[in-house]
Amino acid sequence: MVAGVGNMFMKDDGFGGAVIKKILDKKFPEGVEVKDFGTGGLKLAYDLMKGYDGLILLDASARGEPPGTLYVIEPNESDINPDLEQGGPIDPHGADPATVLRFVKSIGSWPAKVLIVACEPETVDDFEIGLSEPVSASIDKAVEMVDDLIKEIYKETK
Repeated sequence: MVAGVGNMFMKDDGFGGAVIKKILDKKFPEGVEVKDFGTGGLKLAYDLMKGYDGLILLDASARGEPPGTLYVIEPNESDINPDLEQGGPIDPHGADPATVLRFVKSIGSWPAKVLIVACEPETVDDFEIGLSEPVSASIDKAVEMVDDLIKEIYKETK
């Protein structure tokens, strides 16, 4: 599953959906699903209950680097607390990766491989459609990263 998350109405938080839009028409190996979940984090978690070998989440993530910087993050399943009470309430309209992964683990649907392709935003505070220039400029590289990660997951699981 390749899943874009984020709010397209909050400037660079639309990164995940923008990457998905760019790759929707690409040919991937059989079984690869590509979806923009927007802010529907629980929908993504429920879809993962079908069972997937891998999950590639696409999202904006502020980590202190220059805007447009791309990261590949591999969360460790053992670091994710599945206790839904401990992490605070789950917003059914929220799609931040930590909440989605906490819910996925709590329902026993953790894929064999989970990767997050994240982009350093310039801003996610502006109520505006459209990515900043540095984030927009990172989209093609993010598409390449997704292609490479799909190949990696297929090598490991097939």
